[in-house]
Amino acid sequence: MKKPVIKFPAQVLKPIGNFLRREEKKLVKRKKDLEKEDPFSDTARLTDNAASDADAAEQFGHARIEAIKKEIDRRLIDIRKALGRIKIGHYGTCESCGKMIDTDRLMVKPEATLCIDCERKKGK
Repeated sequence: MKKPVIKFPAQVLKPIGNFLRREEKKLVKRKKDLEKEDPFSDTARLTDNAASDADAAEQFGHARIEAIKKEIDRRLIDIRKALGRIKIGHYGTCESCGKMIDTDRLMVKPEATLCIDCERKKGK
């Protein structure tokens, strides 16, 4: 016997989708702003024969920005995946076990694709 698929009503999914799209826009903007802050994007840097301490500061600044951009990219992937799951009608269902993801978990992390039990198993 096939398990019935439980779906969130459209009136619940619409605000979630709107929130995720706003978050996506914020993250894209933040990533663009970070690219401007990257010391390696400074055109004057190419002609500057900076001291080694300035070079180290540039290296550190670049590494910091790259790490933040990488985290933003991960979050963007999760958000876009959640938006896709909303579109196909699988939002709120655990990708691993197929059970509904607790609504409290979705309130904290709307892009969650695993229930808390499967997330814990994954972490081990």
